[in-house]
Amino acid sequence: MESRRYNKNKKWKWYVYILECKNNTYYTGLTWKPGLRYDQHLSGLGGRYTKKYKVKRLVYSEGFENLELARKREIQIKNWSQEKKKKLIEGIWSKEW
Repeated sequence: MESRRYNKNKKWKWYVYILECKNNTYYTGLTWKPGLRYDQHLSGLGGRYTKKYKVKRLVYSEGFENLELARKREIQIKNWSQEKKKKLIEGIWSKEW
């Protein structure tokens, strides 16, 4: 039987992602398993916001080797306006914050 313990020596890849919801707003999240997390959002298990407003599609993601940097980026994007998020998605707003 495989152990499910967290291995602090394992190199994890973290992803900050933006989903477009059916009400034309954006949801920002963080995960280390993007496919699984997307499926959770689609099934209504991903979060209250996406359960309420339903997911239309994944529109953006960034990969990070460092969890703390990924968390900082997630918080930064979550604090942006919907318009600023749209510019990031469209490539108008630089990733270099």
